[in-house]
Amino acid sequence: MPVLEAEAPVGHKSRNTHAKLDELIARARKHPPVKVAVAHPCDQVSLESAVAAAKLGLITPILVGPEQRIRDVAAKHDLDISSFEIVNADYSEESAAKAVALVREGRAEALMKGSLHTDELMGAVVKRDTGLRTARRISHCFIMDVPDHDQPLVITDAAVNIAPDLKCKVDIIQNAIDLIHALGQKEARVAILSAMESVNPDVPSTLEAAALCKMADRGQITGGILDGPLALDNAISPEAAKIKKISGPVAGRANVLVVPDLEAGNMLAKSLSFLADADAAGIVLGAKVPIILTSRADEEMARLASCAVAQLLVAARRADAGSAIQ
Repeated sequence: MPVLEAEAPVGHKSRNTHAKLDELIARARKHPPVKVAVAHPCDQVSLESAVAAAKLGLITPILVGPEQRIRDVAAKHDLDISSFEIVNADYSEESAAKAVALVREGRAEALMKGSLHTDELMGAVVKRDTGLRTARRISHCFIMDVPDHDQPLVITDAAVNIAPDLKCKVDIIQNAIDLIHALGQKEARVAILSAMESVNPDVPSTLEAAALCKMADRGQITGGILDGPLALDNAISPEAAKIKKISGPVAGRANVLVVPDLEAGNMLAKSLSFLADADAAGIVLGAKVPIILTSRADEEMARLASCAVAQLLVAARRADAGSAIQ
């Protein structure tokens, strides 16, 4: 499964005040920490991320990798890992396999990428017999904190599925809707993006958008309000939607942006980061547990917010399980 190695724009130094990501972290800290299997945290950034998230009470890390190497990194950078469990693994692929096994055994409720390659971790996740597959397609969501925009924006999929077909987009959308609810937003307003807001047989993404909206009408996608095709401007700008005479609960107020393909999503996320000074948390959904795919280029706030998103997802699943028992 192709996964972009850099989940966030490389080299971006934000001047963002992080207000929306701060709010996510504050909400997550109201819940108990989540046990997270951290696969191969063998460099300063990945080990610092686990330590910082633990200090905030977001996660309880289980470090999976070469024990002595992990301890050497901690000592070199003055990181206190004395309270963390360490599961020894000799090399990165073994780290990924053992981290996934911890989830299958019920000892961890989420996964976190360390200093191994993303493909190594995801390869272990998608293995048919020993992985973490579900009936749902795996997809990635960016949670974007855009200055001067009134709410976080979820962009999907900009990192996993290169050219998703209609069936794949159903799962991509359902994953994003579930995420929105876990983040504490009551309404998932999903814009299916294209280059225009009218259905055009010559533009396949407009046909898919119309089909997805009808599928939602028929209950094949649940929990959210869909509209599309919509161009980006009339998806997020009330003024643009008014000018185009597009009405409805989604137009101008979307909080989920579903892109036609990975290229479009990657360009949109990076444009927001570099031109609009947005910050981005990231999470992989559709597996049995949330997967935190932080990049070495991410700022600490983005890495902590990604942990907070995973924490909120796990808290939502715990609440759903409790309701089902009652």
